[in-house]
Amino acid sequence: MNLRWQWAQKAELKWWKQYLRRQEPAEYLHRKAIYWRRVLEEAGFAPQPGERVLDAGCGPAGIFIILQEQAVDALDPLLDAYEAGLSVFRKEHYPYVRFFTQALETFRPPTAYPVVFCLNAVNHVHDIERSFDVLAQAVAPEGTLLLSVDAHRFGFFKHLFRLLPGDILHPQQFDDAEYRAMMAQRGFVIYRKIILKQELLFRHYLYAAQKIAGGNDR
Repeated sequence: MNLRWQWAQKAELKWWKQYLRRQEPAEYLHRKAIYWRRVLEEAGFAPQPGERVLDAGCGPAGIFIILQEQAVDALDPLLDAYEAGLSVFRKEHYPYVRFFTQALETFRPPTAYPVVFCLNAVNHVHDIERSFDVLAQAVAPEGTLLLSVDAHRFGFFKHLFRLLPGDILHPQQFDDAEYRAMMAQRGFVIYRKIILKQELLFRHYLYAAQKIAGGNDR
């Protein structure tokens, strides 16, 4: 799996370079900001001004780009590579963000966050169980986790993609029930589930979950 994750990381950087090659950075960021505001609206959620939040697996244009009123920690193992290779991302453009160039599995939360975002990121990780453990440790009791992920619609393709690199960007291949179970095992109660996008093999879900007091951080 380690080799597969390394391939996925290289493919991720290559994908971003190709995707953004012919896009004007300001225009792309404007569209992305509109998208993130729509995600928050559909979730029925808004972080409070001054609140410290975590954007886990933020990529070069994560939800941190619209959280100017919050104190944001954002982490991604490819941040330095994004800054070196993508004109769309410069850390100095976000003075309200404290960036961490590291994988979610190795992150040690410096505080308990009332709000944690992990959007289209957890299926990119090397160790998904450890990643969910870190998310559970990061969310304060009664705090909120907003998590989005591509979930398999059909068991046959889920097992096939686990064996073969049919989806090279995503080392982790799970379905809706499995993602919900991983959250429940760590004391999260999902209070809203939304289908953001549906494709032939995947549904892109957004889960809004609250960590119950005394929830299992494992």
